Amino acid sequence: MGITPEEGKAFPTLDEKWMGLALEQARLAQVMDEVPVGAVLVQDDQLIASAHNQPIINHDPTAHAEIQLLRKAGQVLNNYRLPNTTLYVTLEPCTMCLGAMIHARVSKIVFGAYDEKTGVCGSCQDLSTSECFNHTIDTQGGVLADECKNLLQQFFKNRRSK
Repeated sequence: MGITPEEGKAFPTLDEKWMGLALEQARLAQVMDEVPVGAVLVQDDQLIASAHNQPIINHDPTAHAEIQLLRKAGQVLNNYRLPNTTLYVTLEPCTMCLGAMIHARVSKIVFGAYDEKTGVCGSCQDLSTSECFNHTIDTQGGVLADECKNLLQQFFKNRRSK
């Protein structure tokens, strides 16, 4: 967070602003009893699309927040390629989602919580830096990580207690 000199008050960075919107999407998933992961896509500091996890309600193992987002953004931009975009997601992407982002030519991924079980942008593996792909994506993790992680942990804690 930055501090305004004249007021001494904290203000969110752009990454925190957009991750905050991704967190709103994650909370929508949670209300639907889906794993609370949300995502937004931004281009030139403008929101292109937003989405959240829906595999359970859609009976679709590919309906992760990122995939839902890429589908919506493609329709909005009338293109399956999404260059010069930044994708914000509350949880480190899995292999499937990273692959889709590579094919879509997303320029940057900013994620919140690290996923030590299935994350492929630095936790389990770092496929985002692999030279075997025809496109590379800049990645940055840990933006609002505690808030993203706490939302997921609380969801699974509640689910285990049911």
